[in-house]
Amino acid sequence: MSQPAHAQPRPQRKVELPAPSDVPRFKRTAPRPQQSGPADYKSAHFLLHTDLKPKDARELLSRLENMLALVSKYWGQPLAGTIECYVVVNLDDWPAGAIAEAGREKIAQRAGITLVESLNVGKKLVAAQAVVYATADHGTPQHEAVHAYCGQTFGRTGPLWYSEGMAELGQYWRENNSSVRCPDYVIAHLRTNRPKPLRQILSEDGADRPGRPAATTGDSWQNYAWRWALCHLLVHNSNYSDRFRTLGLAYLNGSPARFADVYGAMFDELAFEYRFFLTHVDNGYRVDLCRWDWQQKFREATAVPIASRVAAARGWQPSGALLIAGQRYHLSASGSWKVAKDAELTTAAGRYDGAGRLEGVVLTDYKLSEPFAVSDDATFTAPASGKLYLRCADAWHELADNSGAVNVRVTTANSTRPLPPPPSPTADPPRPGDAE
Repeated sequence: MSQPAHAQPRPQRKVELPAPSDVPRFKRTAPRPQQSGPADYKSAHFLLHTDLKPKDARELLSRLENMLALVSKYWGQPLAGTIECYVVVNLDDWPAGAIAEAGREKIAQRAGITLVESLNVGKKLVAAQAVVYATADHGTPQHEAVHAYCGQTFGRTGPLWYSEGMAELGQYWRENNSSVRCPDYVIAHLRTNRPKPLRQILSEDGADRPGRPAATTGDSWQNYAWRWALCHLLVHNSNYSDRFRTLGLAYLNGSPARFADVYGAMFDELAFEYRFFLTHVDNGYRVDLCRWDWQQKFREATAVPIASRVAAARGWQPSGALLIAGQRYHLSASGSWKVAKDAELTTAAGRYDGAGRLEGVVLTDYKLSEPFAVSDDATFTAPASGKLYLRCADAWHELADNSGAVNVRVTTANSTRPLPPPPSPTADPPRPGDAE
């Protein structure tokens, strides 16, 4: 029950939100050259205490302001007040007592923590103040500043996977650029390890694991990587982005919200696209270009052609044709495309190195066959029963600079075979034993 407006405010509530503390040592950036000691810098929304060089401090403030503008626009709420940040290169340059003990401990681990003091009346946030303590490297200040924005604006940050996934996403976000941008070691971890199941990521706050300990924030950079991947997909894939923003705002505003209720009807599609993303993720990858069209109608391929259009700058696209395993089919394609801005036009036959060639894959019960080359005029055997998808062969993280499209027609193979010419009236009749 909500308290009346004149009720006594509840006690202040402290929320600790550290960043991952076990970033591999060989991945940590070297400390930057320092000035003589800490100094203060201020921008529109940040008060920065740091021992960074003046130029680096001003560049950090610019990055923080740009990040804040993007997340404020996404969540539709401007920041109230100023976020105070302690960003440290060398703890030895800071006098005793200058940094809160919790912050000093995390910075010593080359990590960070955000402390939020909030005052609520019932469920309504009256006031909040966030203070960031962060090491100067590894993007930690931007990560923690996302926590600070959420804590100071909404008074909460949502469940663990959402809070940390969105904080990681916030530090990589760039205006008008939805491509993947993250450290190479994160990409390597996601692509070389067995994908963490979607349900496991969602349950890591312990809410649906009675009797089992909840995961804690700041647990590991590996767990942060899985959470970031899920949030990146949900933010930038139009199949799920609108629902995800609504879900996130419910988390931040303290409204009852469950992931399963929001995505229950499309959970299988989402889980498939999440696994697909992890298989192909790389810097430059665009989930908006590689999203799957689940609304397209399919029918069994027959002698009547099934037509579709395949764009070069997209991932797998529906042909509309249902195939039967072992059946022979014929595909023809007209038109041209490019696999790079300055590349030459090519047909669906592709280039000598295979780039730009039309290729296909069959989707059956959210599992994919091995991709197979098709070209612009080809007969092929269906490797499985299911829906035929097509694309222009190119590196998955290099689709954005492709252009052009081809028009495709799919039929059963026997419908395209030309009839043999009638025998010439002057030709000798075939003799027994002649080869057919």
